[in-house]
Amino acid sequence: MSPTVFGRRRAALASAALLLAGALAGCSGSSGSSGGPEKPHKPASSKSAPASPSAAAGPDAATYRRWGLDKPLAAPPAPPATKLTDGAKGAQGGGPPVIRRIPTKDKVVFVTIDDGAEKDPEFVKMTKELKLPFTMFLTGDIARAGRGYDYFEQLSAPADGVRNGIANHTVSHPNLRTLPADAQRREICGQQDALEKRFGSRPALFRPPYGNYNDQTLAAAGGCGVRAVVLWEATMQINDMRYAEGDKLRPGDIILAHFRGPQELKGTTMTQMVANMLRSIERQGYTVARLEDYL
Repeated sequence: MSPTVFGRRRAALASAALLLAGALAGCSGSSGSSGGPEKPHKPASSKSAPASPSAAAGPDAATYRRWGLDKPLAAPPAPPATKLTDGAKGAQGGGPPVIRRIPTKDKVVFVTIDDGAEKDPEFVKMTKELKLPFTMFLTGDIARAGRGYDYFEQLSAPADGVRNGIANHTVSHPNLRTLPADAQRREICGQQDALEKRFGSRPALFRPPYGNYNDQTLAAAGGCGVRAVVLWEATMQINDMRYAEGDKLRPGDIILAHFRGPQELKGTTMTQMVANMLRSIERQGYTVARLEDYL
């Protein structure tokens, strides 16, 4: 065999070996290895970070204008790889952590809506069209009245494959600090049981009525499976917000609103009140993220 022919054959074999190695490398990571569980992928930069579920295919400007908003909210950033409650298993030490603000530098805030008295069908339509992420803290006696939990099932139904959260706000909305430990436990665990039966999962988040709690509250919440007690830094009124500190939003603020209608809002509808809130959020340079993506 001539040296030229031999060299060509040798090059062809080397090329084939490289192709085989490349094919094998492309299959790696498709199943778990014997060396232990895979670590979550951490993007090298924000450019390569996966999009937040709530950010995909956002509504257009015309949809926002239909609900009284000047322009769309910015898409939220990708959520963190680790949540604040990762690893939490109910009561630990003094009970679950009390969260007033999510620690983040991102210009995001979190909308939470309490009680469940107002059941405006237009609000369901609004949240679907705007793909608005928010968390509902439901009080049993209040939420069950009228259209009942079916209304909140509609609000929770997946948008872009992600459900809006349903959380615990007690059975009857008492001031928990005035109750003994066993009564507090009945209020918290009773609503945990009711929401699990109705929606299929036990809420991880709990909000004490009026923001009032004590050590017995935290112990009861942890014993009932709560992973975080959620308070707030801003409250939505009819036209704008009030702030626990200063006169504006800060990154990670949790906003408190309520399911209320024209009778409680001096003629303003729930959709108008929420539009006012979103307008204020956007005007201050923030957007809305999903609380459960962080907590």
